[in-house]
Amino acid sequence: MAAAAYGKQHSFDPAVIGDAAPVVQDVSKIAAIWAVEGALLIGIAAVIVFAWKPVMTRFTEGSKAAIGGALLAAMNTASEYGFGAVIAALPGFLVVANALGAIPNPLVNEAVTVTALAGITGSASGGMSIALAAMADTFIANANAAGIPMEVLHRVAAMASGGMDTLPHNGAVITLLAVTGLSHRQAYKDVFAITLIKTAAVFVVIGVFYATGLV
Repeated sequence: MAAAAYGKQHSFDPAVIGDAAPVVQDVSKIAAIWAVEGALLIGIAAVIVFAWKPVMTRFTEGSKAAIGGALLAAMNTASEYGFGAVIAALPGFLVVANALGAIPNPLVNEAVTVTALAGITGSASGGMSIALAAMADTFIANANAAGIPMEVLHRVAAMASGGMDTLPHNGAVITLLAVTGLSHRQAYKDVFAITLIKTAAVFVVIGVFYATGLV
């Protein structure tokens, strides 16, 4: 119903400094997100209906914890995106991006570029978004020239973006430590191991693709 109301495409003007071009979204590609949100709302309504008394008894205390956690995650993510946008606007960012673009292999180029820019911006999702916004056309052109499916390109970018989650200033790390009540000293060894394994797995995926052609 919502997809029908918006039509095939929906555009909006981004709230950024300067004269940015309108963002055009393909509604069919984001309809699944609305389905998830709808399922969450239905689940919340079901809990309220079937467990009214327990919910009302703990509503005030639970709301404080929920709002506090949501604000912490939202503010950390927003600040990292803002920091990343400032970094992307600096002249040095283009120097780094152009230098990374010299890597000949398309998949290795994408993996190294995305994880490096994610480290510079301090955010996996923010770094990936900025890297793809700045270099998506180049990535796609190189992949098409090499006969690499877009599915492989997407998976490599998504996995590589988490490599620099290892950095202590990453928003995900800060949020994780705040939620768990741990310090960098206590948890950093485990965080480093997990993110290092994930980053190494990117090159395993690239190797498997080139060896077998499996997507």
